[in-house]
Amino acid sequence: MGEKEHVSLLFSKTTLGLEAGCDEAGRGCLAGPVVAAAVILGVPIPGLNDSKKLVQRQRETLRTEIERTAIAFAVAYVSPQRIDEINILNASIEAMHQALSNLQVDPKHILVDGNRFRPFRGISHDCIVGGDARYQSIAAASILAKTYRDEYMAQLDQQFPQYGWKTNQGYPTKTHVKALTLHGITRFHRKTYSPVQKALQSELF
Repeated sequence: MGEKEHVSLLFSKTTLGLEAGCDEAGRGCLAGPVVAAAVILGVPIPGLNDSKKLVQRQRETLRTEIERTAIAFAVAYVSPQRIDEINILNASIEAMHQALSNLQVDPKHILVDGNRFRPFRGISHDCIVGGDARYQSIAAASILAKTYRDEYMAQLDQQFPQYGWKTNQGYPTKTHVKALTLHGITRFHRKTYSPVQKALQSELF
């Protein structure tokens, strides 16, 4: 299926046009869940773009518009413990499958950001590297995944302010890595990630 066909399907309200975009947030984080979203858009939304290219205010504004106008959307979380159990790639795909399962409308086609996915309920899909900057449905999913995850990490920051999760969202910043050395790990850290493993080893001595 070519790019023009993707675009023509993207905003169709016919049965054949129910196309879900999928993306995730938090793969590279040392702490917190990986969060995925699935979105079936009903109309084009001006200003949609890869969430990483938007500032927080823009993401929040677009999130409101996505949730107001989408035919269907869903967000799913996969825990740090599950990430450690099955690895981050499998956990990301699992989160996307959960988000797709939670949609109130079944899509007829799935667009996935990136190059790895597993078939979902026999529905056709395309993996698109950089898709969140090319297709509105994927961009919408990237915005929901990012904003929901940021909210979650800000809530955790209230319990564990020493790690700076409100600002670093669990990514391996200097502040976060230094806090691991000073304070050790929490139950929200991913134990299979190298900086967390180092902090765990230091606790043993």
